[in-house]
Amino acid sequence: MNKNKLEYRLRIAPSPTGYPHIGTVYQALFNYAYAHKNNGKFIVRIEDTDRTRLVNDAEEVIFSALDWVGLFEDESPRKGGEFAPYRQSERLEIYHKYAQELLDKGLAFFDYYPKTDATGKKKDYSAVAKTATEHTDIPPAPATVSDMLKSQDWVLRMKVPDEGTITVTDGIRGKITFDYKQVSKQILLKSDGYPTYHLGVVVDDHLMQISHILRAEEWIPSLPKHVLLYQYFGWEMPVVYHTATLRNPDKSKLSKRQGHTNVNWFREEGYLPDAILNYLALLGWSHPEEKEIFSLQEFIEKFDLNDIRPIAPIFDLTKLTWMNQQYIQNMSDEELVRALKRFYANDPDISHTIELLETNSNSKNLIWGLVKTRMEILKQFKQLAGHFFQEIPVEKSEMNKQIAQSLEKSLTDIDSWNNENILSSLKQILLNYKIKMPVLYTIFTGEPKGLPLPESLVILGKDKTLARVRKYL
Repeated sequence: MNKNKLEYRLRIAPSPTGYPHIGTVYQALFNYAYAHKNNGKFIVRIEDTDRTRLVNDAEEVIFSALDWVGLFEDESPRKGGEFAPYRQSERLEIYHKYAQELLDKGLAFFDYYPKTDATGKKKDYSAVAKTATEHTDIPPAPATVSDMLKSQDWVLRMKVPDEGTITVTDGIRGKITFDYKQVSKQILLKSDGYPTYHLGVVVDDHLMQISHILRAEEWIPSLPKHVLLYQYFGWEMPVVYHTATLRNPDKSKLSKRQGHTNVNWFREEGYLPDAILNYLALLGWSHPEEKEIFSLQEFIEKFDLNDIRPIAPIFDLTKLTWMNQQYIQNMSDEELVRALKRFYANDPDISHTIELLETNSNSKNLIWGLVKTRMEILKQFKQLAGHFFQEIPVEKSEMNKQIAQSLEKSLTDIDSWNNENILSSLKQILLNYKIKMPVLYTIFTGEPKGLPLPESLVILGKDKTLARVRKYL
């Protein structure tokens, strides 16, 4: 590591071309943890040079996702910092300067790439060829980057040796050797003045004094290009780690096309940020004491980049849901109420239900314990407990009306309104009518399942329970 650099500066550099993927949080977690473990800085840089695919609110959603999971950055476009600006579209003059430096050293060259073809159709100049594109009737090449930008018919490519190999080191995979013949003469600066990823990331990582690069393995083929650029500029390269790609249980790549990769999906379903971070930490890394449940702070204390495994981890939604339930069960009643209030902030009916349950003398010491035994995600609360103070219309049948009549009589006869007596009464109804518990759930709650019914009726109280049955009739 360059001793002139600030020690331990790690970053993520998401592109606002779509909404944040769970893989973005995965990369952010490891970068954040290692920076904080070493009293360093966690930086978020926005790489918005792909102007054709920009999504207007994507940057805002990226930061919202990081805030939700609690991975707050030290430097970014919204917070500023010593090395601002942190949005690549605001750094174009910097890239032009370093592009001209490569050109002056004879380490880059102009390639004719007209912005329109013979029919007038705009060309996709971002396409990458292994060698310079060949043209006929080529006009004189520009002399400088400034001239290139005025023309908009040229791009700047990096030179790559024609023969030999280059060996690079990855902190997870060790030494990797590439044949120069397999390394493309990469476009560095496009005719619109925007850099490609390769020039932008190398220049920015150097100028922002990034000490460790931790990114997905999909960038391994780009590693020799980046090493060459560091050599061309005479800069020392940060230590590089390429984490394995997250995969589905069927071993396919976890992609944005699947609904459960979008961070907002997890938020809307009611997963807890702490549970998500805990689960992601275990993908490619193991707790030294083989713990499955641990806090973010404990992960920071135990985590080391050298412990990351190169094997592609499986993202198992079932396992994450189990872990989420463990977190719910371990919450205090007060913590659970706060989480539910946040989750249902835009649902007035359920928000009112939560407030009533929170203050109801029958439920205060019982309801939250019951909820914790059944609720895997916060979204399930509405189905499990919404019926306590919110009557749900149900479809009535003649058979169910007969059952309800028997329920009214049986429950009325209960002198001591407790779990044991209610359960005995319900069991007798089930036996008499040869039915199963979902039928009774439907009469009381409008749903075929929910919290344990006897305990629920104890909380609801005898008068309200009977009133509910009578209203059904």
